[in-house]
Formats: sequence, structure tokens, C-alpha cells
Amino acid sequence: MIKRPRRTFTKEFKEQIVQLYISGKPRSEIIKEYGLTPSAFDKWVRQHKTSGSFEEKDNRTPEQEEIIRLR
Repeated sequence: MIKRPRRTFTKEFKEQIVQLYISGKPRSEIIKEYGLTPSAFDKWVRQHKTSGSFEEKDNRTPEQEEIIRLR
């Protein structure tokens, strides 16, 4: 397994990737073409579907929010 350096992506890039997927481009093609990890891609699609935001704070469950509040 090749360890890749950690990369960061802008909200605009993530939105573009999700829109490609929504418009019908196959998941495997998007991942290969842009050099993404399947887990990152799946996370972006899931976040977009649930909250429309890619910010972690916007995608927390009520239980996660409660744990953070208690700490």
C-alpha cells in the first residue's frame, strides 16, 4: 500500500466532484481521474446529501454534539 501525503481540498472542489457524481459520472472514474481515496469521495457525497455542507461541525450527530458540549 502506497502512503500518500495528506492533501486538503476546497469546498468548491468537493462540490464539483459531488456534482459530477450526481450528473451521472461513474464513481470509479471520478476517483481515478482525480486521484481521490474512495473513503474521501464517499464522505463528501454523504455530507452533501445529509447537510449540504462539507464542514465537520455541520455533519455531527446530536450525540456527538452532546459529547463535545460535555467535554
